[in-house]
Amino acid sequence: MAAGLRRRIALALQRKPEHAPGPPIRLLLREALALPALVPGLVRIPPVTPTNRPSTVMVIPGFLADAAMVFPLLGAIEVAGHRVSEWGMGINNGATAERLAELARRVEALSVSAGQPVALVGWSLGGLFAREVARLVPKSVRLVVTMGTPFAGDPRANNAWRLYQLVAGYDVDHPPVAGNLADKPPVRTVALWSQNDGIIAPECASGAPGERDEAVELTCKHMAFPSDMAAISEVLRQLDLQD
Repeated sequence: MAAGLRRRIALALQRKPEHAPGPPIRLLLREALALPALVPGLVRIPPVTPTNRPSTVMVIPGFLADAAMVFPLLGAIEVAGHRVSEWGMGINNGATAERLAELARRVEALSVSAGQPVALVGWSLGGLFAREVARLVPKSVRLVVTMGTPFAGDPRANNAWRLYQLVAGYDVDHPPVAGNLADKPPVRTVALWSQNDGIIAPECASGAPGERDEAVELTCKHMAFPSDMAAISEVLRQLDLQD
């Protein structure tokens, strides 16, 4: 136990490479302003336009978040007329091969019960889960939408990697996935990103051509992706596009 804790602390105290700058501290401090929007009961589900193309959707929360912290997004997708499911795995405390395999099984089961492939919407780390699951079970997934997800660039070009290594217990340079995180899944993949993100560097969340099919720039803070009306509207727009 003590050795494991010492290892985690050592991971959290690693020096950051000079070539991997994250967002400036002023933007990180502003992230606190978005936190009240993640508290159930403080923010209402925004009004949305009903869809004429109902689909099956799973929303995957970000690092150290659970379904309660993405409730405005979940609610809006449901109100729009889609069949929406939360990921059902509690708090997202990091990626492991076992968690990815379990989520892939859940997505396959949801696809079978719905009779159609599933759209995966992942916030931050949840977007990495979504991209990897789409690689594992591509026939069960029709669309991946990531929201402020660091799938490209240096894994330390953000303001959360030390905390992530402390909690997850492994080096971000060696994630528990096969291949390159930036490799595009074999389904339509859309990256939502923001220059005002105080946690993830914009270039890491937007990616480059070939790493995603489309990148859409927004103006929200990182912690506001699940509640920002523009972000929610863009998710709903992507869900309504023809495959």
